[in-house]
Amino acid sequence: MKINDPEKKKIPVKGIRVRSLNVAMIVLSCLLYAALLFITCQAAADYDRMVQTTSQYIAYQEDAAQVSAGSDYLTEQVRLFAVTLDSRYVENYFHETNVARRRENALEHLDKQAGPQALGHLETALDYSNQLMEREIYAIRLAAEARGMDPAALDPQVAQVRLSKTDGALDPEAQLEEARELVFGTEYQAKKELISSSIGFFLSDVMHSTQNAQQMGLEDLNKTMLMERVLFSMLFIQNVFIFVMIIFLIVKPLQVYVSCIKEEKLMEITGAYEFKYLALTYNDIYELNAANEVLMRHQAEHDPLTGLINREAFQQIQEVLRVKAKPIALLLMDVDHFKQINGRLGREIGDALLKKAAKALETSFRATDFPARIGGDEFAVILTEVDGGRWESIEEKMRLINQELLHPSDGLPPVSLSVGGAFSAAGYTGEIYAQAEQALQEVKERGRGRCRFHKQS
Repeated sequence: MKINDPEKKKIPVKGIRVRSLNVAMIVLSCLLYAALLFITCQAAADYDRMVQTTSQYIAYQEDAAQVSAGSDYLTEQVRLFAVTLDSRYVENYFHETNVARRRENALEHLDKQAGPQALGHLETALDYSNQLMEREIYAIRLAAEARGMDPAALDPQVAQVRLSKTDGALDPEAQLEEARELVFGTEYQAKKELISSSIGFFLSDVMHSTQNAQQMGLEDLNKTMLMERVLFSMLFIQNVFIFVMIIFLIVKPLQVYVSCIKEEKLMEITGAYEFKYLALTYNDIYELNAANEVLMRHQAEHDPLTGLINREAFQQIQEVLRVKAKPIALLLMDVDHFKQINGRLGREIGDALLKKAAKALETSFRATDFPARIGGDEFAVILTEVDGGRWESIEEKMRLINQELLHPSDGLPPVSLSVGGAFSAAGYTGEIYAQAEQALQEVKERGRGRCRFHKQS
């Protein structure tokens, strides 16, 4: 990519300001439009009728969109529940059907406005959606049964569903697969397409009636206009087109680019050709610099073997937590007998064990916690927003990690972690590290492979 062209010279910018010219031309256009309205005042009533017809069509579109959005939202929530088995999606589902009721509200709004034929299409769409609801609630019931969830705790409508003998006899995994098939399968999708088709028929009907009404209004309007008024309209449209092009191709892109530069983010690809070329060139340079910065920061803060943050970054986190007086926990841990394993089986096996232990720590703790490798076989974890009452759950977490490491299925030798921990109610302090280190030493003296917390006196 050629960024600097030696043949291009800086040319002094002279001429009329684009913004000033644009404002002057818009004012002139408004004056012409006011004169046009004065001459064509007889067409005002027809124009208002056309606007009203268009507004009514927009309202029809919004109501149809509500029916479609309500149906799609139910589909989204039941599919999310079938995949994640999170009861929140069931709550969202029945909140839509019993409280929000977007589909029913849209039909009530259209009942006295749309024609019977168009309204019938929308009612058909709602009927199809209600048919899908029976299938969706049955799928919720089947998925809940597969995972041993209490249907009554989800919703009374779910509890009322009775599974067929065939589905009831399936094993849990087969039940869950059947539940997902009910809401992801081709039969379900076919019903969804019928809903979309019915809504499309509705929009087609109201569009046709709207076009007829607009055509009648336009014919009445044309009867009141003379050739002079047509010429004025053409001049107005031409001027507005020019002004709009100036705004969208020059003024608006300049404002966007200035904003992007101030906020230090990528430029939007918009405006005329020259602006797009400028934005693409700027973005290429910006992305290259950003990628280099991210790479260097990651290399400086993370251990190259395990991918965890290194000792230096861990110390920086400690300094931050000194200022924030919030409860934390600190875990210090060693890989038991690592030097013997590393010497007996080789460094390659030792590195694999370190990466495995690091992976176990990274996946077992929260995104707000900070696991780190602070030495050869030494690891540490800072847990934020954790008080002393959580020691049992943390010890259980470490017990599960050790169980995984002691019973490998990947061909690596079994290994365990000795863990010492301490709590602080006022962020990171000078005492918490010594307390955790003392607790770790006690674990080593009592047989290793366990987790122990410093007991406050």
